Amino acid sequence: MDTTNRRDVLRAAVVVGGVALAGAGPARAAAPLGASPQSLPPLPYAPDALAPAISARTVDFHYTKHHAGYFTNLAKLVAGTPWATASLEAIILASAGKPDQTAIFNNAAQALNHNLYWQSLTPGGSAPSAALNAAITRDFGSKAALEAALATAAKGQFGSGWAWLVADAGALKVVATSNAATPLTTGATPLLVIDVWEHAYYLDQQNRRADYVSAVMPLLDWAGASQRFAGPPTAP
Repeated sequence: MDTTNRRDVLRAAVVVGGVALAGAGPARAAAPLGASPQSLPPLPYAPDALAPAISARTVDFHYTKHHAGYFTNLAKLVAGTPWATASLEAIILASAGKPDQTAIFNNAAQALNHNLYWQSLTPGGSAPSAALNAAITRDFGSKAALEAALATAAKGQFGSGWAWLVADAGALKVVATSNAATPLTTGATPLLVIDVWEHAYYLDQQNRRADYVSAVMPLLDWAGASQRFAGPPTAP
């Protein structure tokens, strides 16, 4: 990845890691460049707010056990190193593709991926901005067609992973990644994501991933995706 692309990835990643979380106390300013912290952000809503699609019990296990666990593991892995105070984005880009740093990459990427997952959902769903809606129509024909493509990617991902809507080279795309992989390492800007690791749905839907995907589609936060599509605010 050349210097320009790495800078663009970091710029995009800040929107993923630093967007203010509605309903989690006073609104927070967008994070500065490359500053998504190594700390578990608060949930954007109450644990039972996504029920019945995602129960409070699932949120508790997913957020307080799995998501929090990635931050705990990462802190142990980078303790005493220059990465101990680095942003998640910096760690992800520096460790990606390096076999001796796989554990560090996996935990940093999973921490950031989960940050975006919770931000990709909202009780009752939301609508895209005019700008994002125009891009959706341009690249997919309709929001319904995009949602169908995203659902297909989520249902069809083999094993654990993620289904993403990204902005890449001026176009919207639906992509799927395995395990901890993230589109940030390819220079794409994640706009929203569906977690299809079994821990995201097994307590509620057991092995029926398709039921889980169908249940979460109406909860997608297109307003949040619109903010990420617009990019971080520019200085006056």
